[in-house]
Amino acid sequence: MKSEMKNIYQIDGKVPVLKAVPFGLQHILAMFVANIAPIIIVGGACGLSAEQSAMLIQNAMIIAGIGTLIQLFPVWRIGSGLPIVMGISFTFVSIFCYIGGTYGYPAILGAVLIGGIVEGLLGLFAVYWIKIITPVVSASVVTAIGFSLLSVGASSFGGGSGVEDFGSASNWILGTVTLLACILFHVFARSFWKQLSVLFGLVVGYLAAICMNMVDFSSLAGTAVVALPRIMPFDMEFHAGAVVSVILIFLVSATETIGDTSALASAGLNREATEKEVSGSLACDGFVSALSSLFGCLPITSFSQNVGLVAMTKVVNKFAIATGAAIMILAGIFPIFGALLATLPDAVLGGCTIMMFGTIVVSGFQMIGKCGFTQRNITIVALSLSIGIGFTQVPEIFSIFPQIVQNVFAENCVAVVFLVSILLNLVLPKDMETGTDGGKG
Repeated sequence: MKSEMKNIYQIDGKVPVLKAVPFGLQHILAMFVANIAPIIIVGGACGLSAEQSAMLIQNAMIIAGIGTLIQLFPVWRIGSGLPIVMGISFTFVSIFCYIGGTYGYPAILGAVLIGGIVEGLLGLFAVYWIKIITPVVSASVVTAIGFSLLSVGASSFGGGSGVEDFGSASNWILGTVTLLACILFHVFARSFWKQLSVLFGLVVGYLAAICMNMVDFSSLAGTAVVALPRIMPFDMEFHAGAVVSVILIFLVSATETIGDTSALASAGLNREATEKEVSGSLACDGFVSALSSLFGCLPITSFSQNVGLVAMTKVVNKFAIATGAAIMILAGIFPIFGALLATLPDAVLGGCTIMMFGTIVVSGFQMIGKCGFTQRNITIVALSLSIGIGFTQVPEIFSIFPQIVQNVFAENCVAVVFLVSILLNLVLPKDMETGTDGGKG
């Protein structure tokens, strides 16, 4: 058994199904609510009915499962072959709320179809441009992703953004109990069991939430047991303004995918991501997003919280994570199962994810260290992070720019860090301090 379970640390190792399922389930529980939340927010802004939103949530779970399987086991050049978990992207929420209010939900789907194809093609032809994404640029982006997620973890810990009892004593207690359960299990468990600390924390937190009457089971009433996904539930519309805006956000999403892929290879496999892996990852992001639009859903992307989970546990086995993708697909086909998973309180998720997000920050620091602390690299990292994180803390600073620029950059530190680090990497002299190339950057 011990020799079998050592394979969870091998990307292609053979792991028994029953032993693999807990690790796959852990990944799905870590991202489940974040996967369906964009549908709920955008659907509400577009005036979709409860039945339409429920149908889209069902489709979103199936698409997330399909996208994850393609990332794990590439189809042609689409997919990275890395243990990347896919889900509905939060990056597009603000622009979709604007497009949906202006043109309606069908315009969102038309823009996603075209934008997904554009990103997919960029991925396939990444060999011609990927060289500008040097290790120091990737390290800066990964660090920015980690910092950008810290507020997400804190928001979940407090009970979820916008809830009436945000930051209440009950949410503090629930988040703290979950976090302590994760830490204690990781400290005292032995062998491979340590790597299930997040799952243990989620279970303990969920049971505590039930005891505290903080789990709402009312959403299970009337939920169908079995339901097949619907293809093309809406007619698509194409508006130039919507398409251009969404394509720009797809470019932002692509930078996050590059960062996630780089972070996963660095933290999980202790090496840099190859051009083929980054290319396949982007192609999967784009083309599966286009497929998602045919199911009436929003774009799909790599999930940083799952990258953090890999960084924390070092579990990179593709089969183990594929069992999680299968669970997502089953959750879509059996809506009652998905509805039950959706009852997991935000404070429980916050207690688990706050550590995972911090792990991404540390992974970024480790990547920066591998690049070398030359004057050139320090300048790129320091300036890109200070502008990217600092400026987006006060989004009003972008008020002089057109609305489309504000939509892309004002509250997205990853996009700003990526742009600044790319520009600095292109313009700064290679021989800033020694008269020769100043490092890997």
